[in-house]
Amino acid sequence: MKKGKLYLIPSPIGEDALHTIPAHTIEILHRLTWLVAERAKTARHFIKKTNPPKAISEFQITELNEHTPDVEIEALLRPALDGHDLGVLSEAGCPGIADPGARLAALAHRVGVEVVPLTGPSSILLALMASGMSGQQFCFHGYLPPKTNDLSKELKRLELLAGKNRQTQIFIETPYRNKNVVEQALSTLQPDTLFCIAADLTLPTQFVVTKSIAAWKKTPPPDLHKRPAIFLIFK
Repeated sequence: MKKGKLYLIPSPIGEDALHTIPAHTIEILHRLTWLVAERAKTARHFIKKTNPPKAISEFQITELNEHTPDVEIEALLRPALDGHDLGVLSEAGCPGIADPGARLAALAHRVGVEVVPLTGPSSILLALMASGMSGQQFCFHGYLPPKTNDLSKELKRLELLAGKNRQTQIFIETPYRNKNVVEQALSTLQPDTLFCIAADLTLPTQFVVTKSIAAWKKTPPPDLHKRPAIFLIFK
């Protein structure tokens, strides 16, 4: 039996940002029946906004998140193994990029299911593009330690990496901890180190600014509380 394909389908990284999803990506989404998503409720909300040609109830959505046991991954891929095209939706942005969808894509490669990435927004790449920092050498670290002392040590480590390798260091934080990240960056990093804050990407309230730590201390950033943000360091 011919196997189906696994489509990696990006979703908006902010409310009312459907315009960031290309028509071709939406066309493929509409023709699928089987989907895997971090949260079925969020996936249905997104699909409904795309004005699908069939009822939302016709989409068969199963969930995959960081807590899904490895033994359940194969069952999620079963539709593709049975010959049906299958889609993966991230909670926001691109599946497989800082996203549990990578686990399903990895299994697809092992069992011979074609993996097809579709175009859409990635907050990590958008932040890097706009930062003015090196796009030749960069590294994404995910979330940094939440405790203040550990966070300061990690920021210093990333600063050293940035200087030694001429490599942009990228990380993300839970929106309610943004203030602490900025405060620690301003108090920990060297005055000439470049620090970029990219918040609310693709939204009308988008804020992307790169300055030296010395410059940030003179003109602090706006309130970032509960605003999704990406942070970048370069030396």
